[in-house]
Amino acid sequence: MTSTATEPQLKAAAGATFLVFGINGLVFASWAARIPAVTEILHITSGQMGTLLLCLAVGSLIALPTAGFVVGRIGTANTVRSAGLFAAAAGVGVALSLMAASVPGTAASLFLFGIGVGLWDVSQNIEGADVEHRLGRTIMPQFHAAYSGGAFVGALIGAGLSTLGVGLPEHLLVVAAIVAVLTTVAPRYFLPHQADAGSAAGETGRGKAVSAWRDGRTLLIGVVVLGATLTEGAGNDWIAKAAVDGLGAEQSTGALMFAAFVLAMTAMRFFGGRAIDAYGRVAVLRASMAAAAAGLCLFVFAGTIWLAAAGAVLWGVGAALAFPIGMSAAADDPRKAAARVSVVSTLGYIAFLAGPPLLGFLGDATGIRTALLAIGIPILVALLLAGAAKPLPAK
Repeated sequence: MTSTATEPQLKAAAGATFLVFGINGLVFASWAARIPAVTEILHITSGQMGTLLLCLAVGSLIALPTAGFVVGRIGTANTVRSAGLFAAAAGVGVALSLMAASVPGTAASLFLFGIGVGLWDVSQNIEGADVEHRLGRTIMPQFHAAYSGGAFVGALIGAGLSTLGVGLPEHLLVVAAIVAVLTTVAPRYFLPHQADAGSAAGETGRGKAVSAWRDGRTLLIGVVVLGATLTEGAGNDWIAKAAVDGLGAEQSTGALMFAAFVLAMTAMRFFGGRAIDAYGRVAVLRASMAAAAAGLCLFVFAGTIWLAAAGAVLWGVGAALAFPIGMSAAADDPRKAAARVSVVSTLGYIAFLAGPPLLGFLGDATGIRTALLAIGIPILVALLLAGAAKPLPAK
């Protein structure tokens, strides 16, 4: 990367990165908040909806390992532009498929959408890490808060449009247009990048990657992040549907329940850094996982909308900080940070993308609200292994 940048350039890059994270969250919520409408339009069960979500997950999981190579070839700005346009085009495909009530068309479009979002997500995180390093202060949690904030706005829009009777296909077409414009314009303010000093495809790079997958501490951190991201992903994908099916809520109320979950995550990501500085990673991780478990149980067993909403809020608070903490812990040794962060990110995204669809299959047998209890196990595992995130001793 370049060695110098002016203060205005850094501020512009930070603002553009913040916007790109926010748009990414808006896109995700525009889909997630209205999942009940998808099942209604296509006349499918929770398990069949899980299959559609799995198509999106497979697309992203195919894209994630290639994202570093793509960024190395064309830079973060062009990768975000390309991925944003690709995701927008796929979003149009989803809208048209829903208009035709085509399950295969929706599945294929979601697969392509997953590819675009996967490339977009990795490239925006690389840019965010660069900006953070150049500014000399921790701002990555705020970038992730922008994602959560964008998702909150998207959930509110979804709830409002559902109440007004605006169809999901029309909703997605407008979102696709917004994505195409903003992901084309915002990256022009990104910091310029150069190739890594080491050979991107050389023996050293491969050796570091293999070594990271064999590092015990890194794998334990990855397991912690896996549990945390499964918790977040399950909430994102299934809270709205669980409120509709399990509590008899209207679709607009389910979208608002999802919005409450996302708002809680957003607030915690904006202000939780102070807690990490004051009490340390391990204590905050343990408190987070305990809160997530308590919120999950309250949401599942609540007999009223208001108690379920309180559970969703507590669940969101608990799910907010574990991923950023895991990234920081993986990067403790600067010499091995890239490879180790890659391992932890991969484990986290596998859980985030692939876990929720599997809950859909379980939901066919038990009901989706009851099926959510299955994520209590990885939450408890993450709580028990939280000590792996303890900072490495200074050398």
